[in-house]
Amino acid sequence: MKSLRTAVLAIAALAGAWAGAARADDGPGFFKGKTVNYIVATGPGGGYDTNGRLIAQFMQKHLPGSTFVVQNMPGAGHLIGANFIYASDPDGLTFGTFNTGLVYGQLAGNPGIRFDLTKMSWIGSFSSDPRVIVVSKDSGINSYDDLKNLKEPIKFASAGVGSASTTETTMLIKALGLKIEIVSGYNGSDDQLAMRRGEVQGIIASRSSFQPFVDAGNGKMIAQIGGSDTDVPQLSSLVDNDAAKKVIALVQSQSDISRLTAGPPDMPADRLKTLRDAYAAAVSDPEFLAKTKELGLPVDPKVGDSVSGLVKRAMDQTPEIVSFLKESLQDQ
Repeated sequence: MKSLRTAVLAIAALAGAWAGAARADDGPGFFKGKTVNYIVATGPGGGYDTNGRLIAQFMQKHLPGSTFVVQNMPGAGHLIGANFIYASDPDGLTFGTFNTGLVYGQLAGNPGIRFDLTKMSWIGSFSSDPRVIVVSKDSGINSYDDLKNLKEPIKFASAGVGSASTTETTMLIKALGLKIEIVSGYNGSDDQLAMRRGEVQGIIASRSSFQPFVDAGNGKMIAQIGGSDTDVPQLSSLVDNDAAKKVIALVQSQSDISRLTAGPPDMPADRLKTLRDAYAAAVSDPEFLAKTKELGLPVDPKVGDSVSGLVKRAMDQTPEIVSFLKESLQDQ
């Protein structure tokens, strides 16, 4: 009997040790000695790449023993990278960033989308990032009224079909009646080079991506969607058409969840919590904040379920708005 009791206690102790090891492996201990693949769904250069690399650098700092490798995966307006992330093994070792234009694609039923944003493992959002209409210094345009009253069309740059840039530009052209021809296919910072070369005269993009461009004297922001800045007029204040205002509100809902980081569905809960904790530590790190200030990047972070909630709200649109969105995507 004594030997049986001893054996039972030994087995219980061993089981407890195994359970403890499993818990350690599913939390911070899991990432020690591991390589983490951080996917950036656009080319090198530009705002998404800069933000993604900063997040990867500082998440690595706050996951001791891990090694983050940033992989650029451009194409199809961030669709290729997002599909890759969604289809990855949900072991916590592959996640990344992509643009909010994919919200539009899922709402409209884009057949190239092989993911459900509401099911992804949401880690964090770097900031809200208002959209701006930017024109080059040589465009001859100084205000939204100038743009609205053009006699001949001008060219605006955008990323690939289905991207936030292309989708939002198409919707706003349609809703506001602007004389703009879209030239798509610009990745990373290529759109800024195109504006300096005179290939295109403007763009609708995130403010953080184009703030340095404007600060360098290469262009001007003539209208903004979202944000609390007062140096650029809000586009909603410049129009009096209710239908156009609803489209502007849709665009603003996407800017509220900018610069996000997400992984595939069904990550183990402990590993996801560890990644969220590392993200929260990264975006509050004094060195991180100093770098973002130096780069002029806005920081308004959200972590975990708060991001999931914003995504679900962005996906909750009226049939009329979804119909307008589908028409706009067909026009691309």
